[in-house]
This record gives sequence, C-alpha cells and structure tokens, in this order.
Amino acid sequence: MVIDVEEEKREIIARYRRLLRKAKPVLNEGDARLIKKAFTISMEAHKDMRRKSGEPYIFHPLSVAEICVEEIGLGTTSIIAALLHDVVEDTDIQLKDLERIFGNKVARIIDGLTKIRGVFEYGTSAQAENFRKMLFTLSEDVRVILIKLADRLHNMRTLDSMPRNKQLRVSSETIYLYAPLAHRLGLNAIKTELEDLYLRFTDNAVYREIADKIDETRVSRNKFIKLFVQPVKDELDKLNIEYEIKSRPKSIFSIYNKMRKQNIPFEEVYDLFAVRLILNTPIEQEKSFCWQAYSIVTDYYTPNPDRLRDWISTPKANGYESLHTTVMAKNGQWVEVQIRTRRMDEIAEKGYAAHWKYKDNHSTHESNLEKWLIRVRELLEKQDLTALEFVDDFRGNLFNEEIFVFTPKGELKTLPNGATALDFAFDIHTDIGAKCIGAKVNQKLVPINHVLKNGDQIEILTSSKQKANEDWLRFVISPKAKSKIKELLKEDKRNVVDLGKEMLGRKLKQLKIDANNQVYEQMRAYFNVNSQFELHYRVGKGTITVNDLKRFKEFKPSSPLKTRPLEQVDVKTIEQEIKAKGRQEDTLLIGEDMDVVEYKLAKCCTPIPGDDVFGFVTVNEGIKIHRTTCPNATELLANHGNRVIKAKWTSQHEVAFLTGLKVIGTDRVGLINDVSKVISEELKVNMSSLSFKTDQGIFSGEIMLYVNDTRHLEMLISKLEKVEGVVKVSRFDSRVT
Repeated sequence: MVIDVEEEKREIIARYRRLLRKAKPVLNEGDARLIKKAFTISMEAHKDMRRKSGEPYIFHPLSVAEICVEEIGLGTTSIIAALLHDVVEDTDIQLKDLERIFGNKVARIIDGLTKIRGVFEYGTSAQAENFRKMLFTLSEDVRVILIKLADRLHNMRTLDSMPRNKQLRVSSETIYLYAPLAHRLGLNAIKTELEDLYLRFTDNAVYREIADKIDETRVSRNKFIKLFVQPVKDELDKLNIEYEIKSRPKSIFSIYNKMRKQNIPFEEVYDLFAVRLILNTPIEQEKSFCWQAYSIVTDYYTPNPDRLRDWISTPKANGYESLHTTVMAKNGQWVEVQIRTRRMDEIAEKGYAAHWKYKDNHSTHESNLEKWLIRVRELLEKQDLTALEFVDDFRGNLFNEEIFVFTPKGELKTLPNGATALDFAFDIHTDIGAKCIGAKVNQKLVPINHVLKNGDQIEILTSSKQKANEDWLRFVISPKAKSKIKELLKEDKRNVVDLGKEMLGRKLKQLKIDANNQVYEQMRAYFNVNSQFELHYRVGKGTITVNDLKRFKEFKPSSPLKTRPLEQVDVKTIEQEIKAKGRQEDTLLIGEDMDVVEYKLAKCCTPIPGDDVFGFVTVNEGIKIHRTTCPNATELLANHGNRVIKAKWTSQHEVAFLTGLKVIGTDRVGLINDVSKVISEELKVNMSSLSFKTDQGIFSGEIMLYVNDTRHLEMLISKLEKVEGVVKVSRFDSRVT
C-alpha cells in the first residue's frame, strides 16, 4: 500500500482542529495550550505506529478525545487524558513524565487506563485483573471510566479490521461489562450503540436482517407517526411552551432481545418505536408540565394501565427521569410515549457528565450515583475476592431495574427488581440481615424469601438465635446482601478451610504431586469448584477424600496438544502447530486438524457445520468448539479472551451432528406421525429423541436429531413448517452446560 505522507499530515491536522472546534465551549484560558502539548506528545510517541486498518495510530486518541467532548460532554482534563491514554502502555514515556507536565489528576486517570503488564497466574483472567485495576481509579475519579467507554466505543466502531477471534473477544467483553456500565452511568446513546455493534460482530446475519426490516418499514412508520402526533401537537401549542417531538425505532439489539426472549419474529414485536415529547420548561415547573402533556396524550389515546412508568417522582438509580406510557393508536397499534424536559433528555443521553451542569438545582441524581460509587468502593476494599469473583459481583451491581420500598418510618429505599425481605434487611444493616427471621410487609407476616413489590412498607423481625446459612444465597439478589452473607458464611468456614489447606498439602506430598498453581487449577476443574477456598473447604469437610485425590492423580486430561504438557499450551502454540501444516492462516479446521489437536463440540450449544464458531482452550478437556451465539460464549470470551482460537468448518462433511428443534402448533389426530414421517422418511434424518406435550389444543414438542449442516437444517425446518397444524419451528440450544 502506497502511503501519501503529506495527505495523512493534512488529515491529522484537520482532525485535531475539529476536536478544538468542538471543545471550544468548555475551554478555559490556557487550556488550548495544554491540549496542544498533549497532542504533540501523543503524535510524537505514536509516529511510527499504525492501526490494523493501516491508518496512523494518532487517529485513535484523537477520535477518543472527540467522543469525550461531543458525546459525553467532558472537558479539558479528559481531552488531555484521552489524547495520552495509550502513551505509557505503548511507548517509553513514563507516567511520572506526564505527571510533571500535566499534574497529578491527568496522571491518575492515565494510570487507571493503562493495562497491567506481566505474567498472570495460570487460570486467572488478565481481562478481569485489568478491569479491577481500572475501577480502583474509578472510585476516585469517574472520568477514568467515561474515557474508557469512549475508547471502547471507538474500538468497536473500527473493529472491522481485527481478526475474528479478537472481534469476538472485544465484542463479548463489551456486552458483558462496558454496555451495562454505560447504562449504569446513564450514557444511553453509547450503551445502545455498543449493544448494536456487539450484535453486528457476533451475529451479523441477524443484525442485517433486523436492520433491513427497520429500513423497509421506515416510510409507513413515518406516515403513521405524523398522523399519531398531530392532535397532540395541536393541544401542546395551546400550552405556550417550547417543545420538540422526536421518534426513533427501538435499537436493533433491543428488538433482537425481545425476539429472543419472547421467541417471536420481527413482525410480532409490537412496540418497534417510541415517540418522545421534549418540553422546554423552567426547572420548578417540570413536573406539572410533564403531567399536563401526559393528560393531553391520554385524552386522545387509551393508555395501557400496566405500562405507566413514573421516573419523574422517583428517578432511576442512574439518574434517568422520564414519564413513560404505552397507548393504543386508532389503528389498534401500541405506541410507547416518553415525556420529559430538555434537562431530563440531556441527562438521559449523556448521563453522568451532563448531570454536573444541573448539579446545583437537582441533587437526586448525584445522591443515587454517589450511593452506587460507595458500593463499588466497598467491593474494591474486599481483599479476598479473585479478579473473576470481583467482576461477577461488580456485574451484579450494574442491575438494570429497581423497585422503591419504604421502612416503617416512611424512608424510601431503592432495591433491585426481584429483591426479597432478606435483601431489604441487609440493606438496612448487616446485623439486622444476619439476625432476620421474617418480616411484616404492609402489616402482613411473610417469610425471609418473600419477593417485594414497588411501594411495599417493610418491618424486619429479628432473633438473636438466628444464623446465616447457605440457603440464604438463593433468597437474595442484591450484591450487597450476597457479599455480606458470603462474608458471614466465610467466617464459619475459615477454620474448616485452614484445616483443609493443611490436610491437602500433606496429602499431595504423600501422593508425590507437586502443588503448583497449574495443579490447583486442574484440581478445581476436576472437582468442579470455582475457587481455592472452596477446594480447601471440601477437603476440610471430608467431601474430597484421599481416594478422590488418587483418582485425580490417575486422571489424564486429553491434552490440547498431544506433544506438550498442559501448562505450556496456549493459543499461540496451537496456532503455530496449525501453521506448521503448511497453511496460510492460523485457523483450526474442524474435521481436518484432529491429528494436531484434540477438540470436542460443546454440549451447551451443539454446533453444526455452517454455524459461526470459535475454539476455546479449556483447562482439562482440550479444545471445545462453541457457537458464537452460545449462551456461555459471552462470559468465556469476556473473561478468558486469551484462550480463544479461530475455528471454521471444512467443506468435506458427511458427518451427522446432533441438534434440537422446537415445534409448536395446533393439535390434531396424526400430527406427530406426519412430523416424524417428514423427518425420517422424506429427509432420511435420524432422530435421537422426540417428546411432545399437548395442552388444550396446543401442542409443543422437542426433537433431537442428526443433521449435516445449517443448510440441511434450514431445509428440514421449511419442510416441517408446511405440515398442516404446525405454526412455528425453531432451533434451540441443548440444556447441558
């Protein structure tokens, strides 16, 4: 590729000037000089670097800085940190140099954005460790996470040029951690785009199909909206306030989610778009004008009483304020209407950063976000969590929906949707939670696992004899209650664990097993426990005996590479072995490479030829092939992306693969016979199991059968859909994990 250096220089300067233009409203005196200095250092540091797409590396920090200004609303400190965020990691410049030039604040943020280098213990997750490190800085300065989100957004926008395994890893990490984080900080526009990009890179066919259908319905949708809003506009005009009416289709990802959760086609997603009324009112009149607008909408259209959401009186924990109602239009179609003010709209789109603009007038958002940050700090202070446990707990802290409940004195408490009386008890105080024996909800006596509803008033009953037990973990869903119960249980378990640790060390010595991290990782996989703590506990309790350890010693895991011990096996090694076969690419060919490396098809998603797949290097069972849409894929890729290997099917396949089909329809005599005839006689497909049940004239069945590939499967589905009485045929993942 011929590079026009002069043209590139012009483009870099043009992008830099565009950044300054967009930042102008937030710059104070002397800021432009500092930004120029940061740009010059970054430009020099990255001068010989290019991105995978071939463009100069400096485009990336410039784009991240621009997202910070334009899409999040951040100021000078963040622009400087964004321009320099990769400098320490990628070049010889030290953090102390940047601190000297730009001060402590900028240096702290850049440190939070710099990945940890070095070798991680076998079995830990570098991704989780780096995420934890970044959050340490978040608890002091929330800008670190906002810049990280801008960085992630730009990486997702430019993910096309990355190899497939990188695309899967980065996308999964995004949906697993960064999209929920954007949601939590109220960055709705960024959260939505990250989710859509995730779908684009993990299941492009579905993404394209939904995007095309949204496009096809655009003209008729716009016509419908015009008619729908006209009478509302006429009435709003009489109020004599400025307003704006917007409408946009739901995001591709949220439509996909609805289709998947409710198992319905695109055509049956009824609330495809929302109409938004944005009122420009003084802050003290916001509430009354929003309810007036609600009254106008419901005068013309009948509302669904179950779908009214008042987040104006009680904003969501991420500061979101809005009034939502779903009404029936004149053509029998449901339409969601969102009513909010300009201030609320800006906070809904830009979240945390926009909130500070309105800080003096409105403090509810601050207190809610502050509460959340306090929870994150508490979590970070817990020393005994592994990075993976930490990430898991942290994700629990990103819960989406909340309920509002009251103490006996009428104090409002916010809990995650689905919380129980026990969650509430721990929210009040750990001691009250630990001694909780039941509760009175709205004056009625209920057990500790009673699920709370919006508006409940709760009084907790305690007893000094009560003690926490393992079952309690099943009764709570709030991260706070979970971690407090685990702590209480750990106190009791600690003595057993100490005993188990000492016993295990002794027994391994007797069996001449070298007790290193690698062996512990294999033991955890073999005994199916998720932490060393749990392993020692089981040994101390006697549920793992000497005989079990002997069996572990004799157990020979199928080594991913037949020539090497397990601890030396990593993705690089496997890729080199594959390339050594004289091939151009380092992709595992399923069906050909069994001589190089052992692999199995994962039972959790039963992949078949034609499915988009990846290989995952497990600890004890060689490589497992998963579908990219597997229910377990996101977590595997988000936490252990370094164990992912590119994989694809070879064309020469006459082997049969097990997959599952769900059939739904209206019952009639001989239907099951007709279905099985199509499968076994017409298409000569072998079935491994068939189960049908009928309920008041509706039948549903699950068939496990053997097919050659996705084309074969599609042909089978279309034949079955033609059978009289069959309404829907869909593939399902097997239930085994």
